[in-house]
Amino acid sequence: MATIVEKTSSGIIYKASQQRDFPQLDLLSLLFDSSACGAKEDTVVHADAADPSKAVSKAQLRHLVKRLAYTLRQRYSIGQDGPEKDVVLCISSGHFLLPCLFYSTIAAGAIFSASSPASTATELAGQIKQIGAKLIMCNEDTKEVAAAAAKLANIPGSQVLVLGSQSHLELTNLEQSTPIPISTETLGWQRMTDTKALENSIICILFSSGTTGLPKMCRLSHTNMVSQACLVLDPAREYEKARGRDMSADYRTIAHLPAAHIAGVQGYFVNSFYVGGTLYWMPRFNLVKFLEYSKKYQITNLVSVPPIYLAIAKSPLVTDQFDSLEWAVAGAAPIGKELQLAARKKLGKGKAHLTQTWGLSETTGAMTTMPRGIDDETGSVSMLVMNGRARIVDDDGKDVEPGQAGELWVKGPNVTKGYYMNDAANKEAFVDGWFCTGDIGLFKDGKFYIVDRKKELIKYKGLQVAPAELEALLVSHAKIADAAVIGVDGEATEVPRAYVVAGDATLKAEEIVDWVASKVANHKKLRGGVVFIDAIPKSPSGKILRKELRQLAKRIDKGSKL
Repeated sequence: MATIVEKTSSGIIYKASQQRDFPQLDLLSLLFDSSACGAKEDTVVHADAADPSKAVSKAQLRHLVKRLAYTLRQRYSIGQDGPEKDVVLCISSGHFLLPCLFYSTIAAGAIFSASSPASTATELAGQIKQIGAKLIMCNEDTKEVAAAAAKLANIPGSQVLVLGSQSHLELTNLEQSTPIPISTETLGWQRMTDTKALENSIICILFSSGTTGLPKMCRLSHTNMVSQACLVLDPAREYEKARGRDMSADYRTIAHLPAAHIAGVQGYFVNSFYVGGTLYWMPRFNLVKFLEYSKKYQITNLVSVPPIYLAIAKSPLVTDQFDSLEWAVAGAAPIGKELQLAARKKLGKGKAHLTQTWGLSETTGAMTTMPRGIDDETGSVSMLVMNGRARIVDDDGKDVEPGQAGELWVKGPNVTKGYYMNDAANKEAFVDGWFCTGDIGLFKDGKFYIVDRKKELIKYKGLQVAPAELEALLVSHAKIADAAVIGVDGEATEVPRAYVVAGDATLKAEEIVDWVASKVANHKKLRGGVVFIDAIPKSPSGKILRKELRQLAKRIDKGSKL
């Protein structure tokens, strides 16, 4: 699928050469009641990786969702005053029945939201207040932080539900240890087919990563989530069918990322179900267990983040665990060409596709657009998703010529509906209906390339330095386990500094500075020096927390710079 470049009176517009219709249905009808969903009635859609006897089929899940939706409505008045009035906030580690909480919240007519399981009580309490949550859901792993946050936010313990670890759905609350009865009565969700209603009905609000400031709340509609599944996965199904492979019948993957950002919510709750395979749930990422389960269940598809692909590329523990892999996708943060190639060698006997996506924008934490291809191109995020459009503009909002870098602006059915209760952020993020992603990219040879975040670019004497480019180079060094780059003050300008996790005790800062200097243009040299640290601070979704590195830089004696 090629990308068309149109020069119009309004600017230079990029769009997919193919457009297609997708089901005008609400999300739950798409998954549970439509022929478009690949899962059969007896398909095990969610299972516990440690104990696969804890599992639920599509038919079982549908009935369970309707029962829990009824319970939420009758016992907790969720959705009683109409759709989109109530917010249910979930904080949980991975659990095979966690998706049921998501589907049931929507079925009851409420908005689902989620907080990272790594959140502190203070952070969670702030999010509870910010979003006005009526009900809190957690599991045994996050019970203590949920209890402390509820107290800070003045939420009664009876409004905090705890998901148990049993093979069946069991909920308690903070005020009683006995299980809350799940009604045998059922509540069916509202089936929707009106295009405008689907576009504007908000079913999910997720918090952005907050890598550059306070997290914002991103609004997602039925159309956002349905289109993201159909417009990405239907072409992949067709491609696999042409290869003689039934993607639905041969789809196995592992939930190892937090289900609190869009990769987990869309990927685990929606996309895996829509394809029609089995998703095995881990409570949290653990490399040894991850490798064990990947081999045990012969996973065929993997969506992960650059830090995990870095571990796959560099760890001697990785041998044949991914031999069954057909597809691998990297998202949430840039993955350099060298790392992409190194990881690919260990995936699917070196034959698995490893593509990187763009669309888990650091600014929104939500869906923008996802240039993606089914080819072997490395370093690129490939073409636009069907029905998507893009522009690349300069600082004045003027379109730049193809091949030149600028900020990516996008439109499409999977573009977030904007920020919840934040008019100022919406005015900054949207221009004439175009979403300003804050990502710097370019279009070359028919494909898109992401340079870096606009706010992260380092300006050395007027010349731009992309931290992501230097980071990709640094992690390709045999003695470097991980790295991050920020700009610091120096030489009356901003200069790049590297924070490095050494993979070899013999590695010296001077060695890194000289090695980088031999491979980059003069303005990209590490004039800010190299600082060794134990670990690069990252969000649960794998994004580098540069604000923490900047705080660290302020504590470093300027005289220690190289």
